[in-house]
Parts: sequence; C-alpha cells; structure tokens
Amino acid sequence: MARQKEEKTNVMRILEQKNIPYTAHIYPHEEGVAVDGATVARTLGLDPETVFKTLLARGNSGDIHVFVIPVADTLDLKKAARAAGEKSVELVHVKEINALSGYIRGGCSPVGMKKLYPTVFHETAEIIDAITVSAGKIGYQVTLSPAALLALVEGTTADIVV
Repeated sequence: MARQKEEKTNVMRILEQKNIPYTAHIYPHEEGVAVDGATVARTLGLDPETVFKTLLARGNSGDIHVFVIPVADTLDLKKAARAAGEKSVELVHVKEINALSGYIRGGCSPVGMKKLYPTVFHETAEIIDAITVSAGKIGYQVTLSPAALLALVEGTTADIVV
C-alpha cells in the first residue's frame, strides 16, 4: 500500500471556495486501485450508513444522472429512473466515468464534476448529521453537512436503493 502525503483535491478546493466546512480523511490504498466503500468506512472508523458512493447513470433519454447512495447499498434502477424522471436508467460503463465526470472509478465525487448533472441522494442523506463522500481521488474522502452538499450540487433526495 502506498503511503500518502496529505494533499488538497479539487473537491476540497471547491468546498473551501464556497466556505463549506469539511473534514478530510485519507485512507491507505494500492496506487490506482479502487477500494470498496464499506472497506473505506471501516478503515476510517465511520458508520457505513453515512459514507456514500457516487454512481453515474444514463437515462433512456440519453441524459446523464448522478445517484449518491450509502456504500453498502445497491442502487435500484427502477426507483432511480422514477426519481430522475426517466423511463429507465442504466449505470454508465466504467470506461465512460472519466470522460463524463472528470473522475475515475473509486474516486468519483458528486462535487466538481465536469458538468452539473441532475443529482439524487438516497433519502437518508436528509436525516444524518454528517455525510462522507469521495474527495475526488482514490484514498481521499470528505465529511460535511448533508444540507450543504445537497445545496452545492443542487441535489434532491428519494428512495433509490434496493
């Protein structure tokens, strides 16, 4: 596992620019290798229900949508489509993630994507005190106010997990 030096990610810079307080977390990983979210939560000593992963999906309209759900949960594609106002959605292929978001698999954050896509968080984001998401790079996470994060990305909430 690579030792990491603390560095600011683009997500951290955006949060600072918008005066949104956050706590940065760094976890060990093998360079360029994504670590599953439940392992990240355990490694950081965080409740997996407060650590969220960011998923990109394409609706039948061709539009891209972002879904942010607890790391141990599975996106329900039918519920996600309903929440996005689409007939159906399917996750984008891993090869497309970088071109669409500017991030790589395992480091995808709802903050600072190439475009502000419609973003839906699982409804539990409204009832937790703090939410942790990727800081835009494998090995880096940020914890912040769910309300601040939702406002920043113009997100909505819905029941979107299995």
